[in-house]
Amino acid sequence: MAAGKRKLESRCRLEVPGAPAPGVYHTGVPFQYFDRLSSARKVIYLRSDAIESIPLPPGVPTDAIVARLQLALKGERRKEVEEAGQALLSNLAARLNVPPVKVKVLAVRPSGNWGELHGLYEPSEERSVALITVWMRTVALKRVVAFRTFVRTLLHELCHHLDYELYKFPETFHTEGFYKRESSLLIQVAGRPTKPAKLALS
Repeated sequence: MAAGKRKLESRCRLEVPGAPAPGVYHTGVPFQYFDRLSSARKVIYLRSDAIESIPLPPGVPTDAIVARLQLALKGERRKEVEEAGQALLSNLAARLNVPPVKVKVLAVRPSGNWGELHGLYEPSEERSVALITVWMRTVALKRVVAFRTFVRTLLHELCHHLDYELYKFPETFHTEGFYKRESSLLIQVAGRPTKPAKLALS
């Protein structure tokens, strides 16, 4: 979580005390770390928590980009994954009328006693554009991550960018609203997950 705009990067998918797993939400109850925030930071948290979706304005459809990203990830072609990820986030940033971001895709996720890092957002404090770094292989088996997991991570980092550039928050917090915004973008970009077909009973 970034501690202040343009001051600390957001290291995402580490365990955030009191926050849920991706896609799992509390029901209107602030996450446990809320109680440790100052009054001013609680106001920012609650503003973030109140925004639950990001409607995408009309623009160039992302279907072809997403299909290219999926094929590149399946083929374990890192450079093509990076190019498709860049194309996707450039499309979304343009449609939402926010400054662009640069996407970098690396191989195996960094890890340590603090957990496993999925994505990293670095605001444009000392660079021309903000930087989003994601990793395409798991730590344990060095396998390519699942497609929807990879796209969700890209969009998660973009949501930190949007907190600063679209909503003008001075900080970006992992709130229930934040995760719902992430999910709303995922559905608009990659559709809803397909459910396994039910077995017919004889």
